[in-house]
Amino acid sequence: MKTTNTDPTSSKLMQFAQQLEKISTWCGQSISWLTLLMVITTFTIVVLRYGFETGWIAMQESVIYMYALVFLIGIPYTLKYDGHVRVDIFYSKMSLRSKTWVNLFGTLFLLLPVTAFIAWVSWDYVAASWALKEESGEAGGLPGVYLLKATILLMTLLLFIQGISQLLTNIAILQNKYLPPDSKQGVS
Repeated sequence: MKTTNTDPTSSKLMQFAQQLEKISTWCGQSISWLTLLMVITTFTIVVLRYGFETGWIAMQESVIYMYALVFLIGIPYTLKYDGHVRVDIFYSKMSLRSKTWVNLFGTLFLLLPVTAFIAWVSWDYVAASWALKEESGEAGGLPGVYLLKATILLMTLLLFIQGISQLLTNIAILQNKYLPPDSKQGVS
């Protein structure tokens, strides 16, 4: 059965999925600017170190903080755009319906449980850091290591939200209520 409806707002399911995806999009686009700041900061560190034989631990640690933020907050955004590395032997040759089932089961039985597991095992780690108001172990380092560690839990929340969005999108595709714009075939 061919699906002719490609308007993602045609069903309440897709409207809700689209609202959830806005969170991933906003976070990913917002945090992406840190990559430029990271390059500028790294360049400044190199110039100060080799040109002026000076430097600051806090500046060096800030690159680590930025990298961690880009990586952790960027995971759901990358997932939204299917940008993660995938070993693809069979998937690319599958029909839209088969791909949708793979994505649905992958989200339901891999993504969401792994996300919940990461949140569960990270909780005590982050809580202990917050209890100590953990700071850098280096003299002159950045305070707020506990804030950085809290982004692990933020990542799990954002990844869970993106996973729910993907789950709803896959259900809508299987119900013939949505056809992805990049798909030239219907769900049969």
